[in-house]
Amino acid sequence: MQTRVKKWFQDKGSGFLDNGGGSDIMVDKADLIGCLFLKVGATVEFECHRNKQGLIAKKVKLSKQQTLKNQNNGNKSEKTFRFGVMT
Repeated sequence: MQTRVKKWFQDKGSGFLDNGGGSDIMVDKADLIGCLFLKVGATVEFECHRNKQGLIAKKVKLSKQQTLKNQNNGNKSEKTFRFGVMT
């Protein structure tokens, strides 16, 4: 599945993904692939599972669209945001 990051709590290492009109999908830092945290508004791809608490995201990674958009930013004077890296 693919959606956008709705909320991310850096201190808790978890957040929520947008689920259209349904309940939000919970995501944990341990389920991130290739990054340490997420930025609100970023597009991610993931597998959706259900547990006692509701919907949870597994194998969460940045969307290829999002990655290409960042790589193709031709303006070198702007600082590029790198997901999962604190600068």
